[in-house]
Amino acid sequence: MAIDYGRKRCGIAVTDTLRIVATALATVETSRLVGYVKDYVTANDVDRIIVGLPTTMKGEPSESMRYITPALGRLHKELPGMEIEMWDERFTSTLAHRAMIEGGFSRSTRRDKGAIDRMAAVIILNSYLDSHHQ
Repeated sequence: MAIDYGRKRCGIAVTDTLRIVATALATVETSRLVGYVKDYVTANDVDRIIVGLPTTMKGEPSESMRYITPALGRLHKELPGMEIEMWDERFTSTLAHRAMIEGGFSRSTRRDKGAIDRMAAVIILNSYLDSHHQ
């Protein structure tokens, strides 16, 4: 499972059991994220959560980490033993928008910030999967 964490909403993606490809799952209000993830993990086979790591162009953690760090703490508390890993998310929103254009998504869908968040989570998870299949 991957999460593209945002202050208002979070995009969530999951992969198949063979870890071949990521697919968009949901967009969840940030205030409901921990409960949603806990319910999903309880009902499904999830062995790791990948969370987008926002960094600056210099590769340093961005200011957004001050919002993400407490959320990660809540996830760790609610899901003890679950592996939670940070993964570089630079340019995922831009890549998501570009992928939607190339995929023929309508203009109204491309304006849907939730759709962009889900696609960003897919890109994060696919990047993670690609790096671990090498």
